[in-house]
Amino acid sequence: MSLKIRTLAAEDFPAWLPLWDGNNQGVRKEDVTAETWSRLIDDDFPVHGFCAELKGEMVGLVHYVLHPTTGSIEPVCYMQDVFVNPDYRSKGIARALVSELSKKAFKENWARMYWLAEDDNQAAQALYKNIGVKLNFTFHVLPISPKS
Repeated sequence: MSLKIRTLAAEDFPAWLPLWDGNNQGVRKEDVTAETWSRLIDDDFPVHGFCAELKGEMVGLVHYVLHPTTGSIEPVCYMQDVFVNPDYRSKGIARALVSELSKKAFKENWARMYWLAEDDNQAAQALYKNIGVKLNFTFHVLPISPKS
């Protein structure tokens, strides 16, 4: 398997869109999609992404947000989305995407990476249990905008 992990580029939109749709379980909000893509390809915006290519086909993605935090001078990374085309799962692609992001984190001396995964997402839990440290917190959300 000749997997290539690289930074998303402006010309990737047509290949990225089906993966984005899959990540969102087929529910697309056009304004959110357009804004997300705009942020991903703007080097000055703190939202970034990598894609995984296999034989020239985009088969996976990871999006992340790099931001300041209290308790550290170095930035922290919220790994927001990891998605692999269902036809290519169980081939180590998600692990390779997370690994590439963690290499960047170590190279750039980020304070930490963090992410969320649903308890019943067995594939994600299997991947993450050997990568990070599980903390015993509950997650609470207060929706503010009716658009979210």
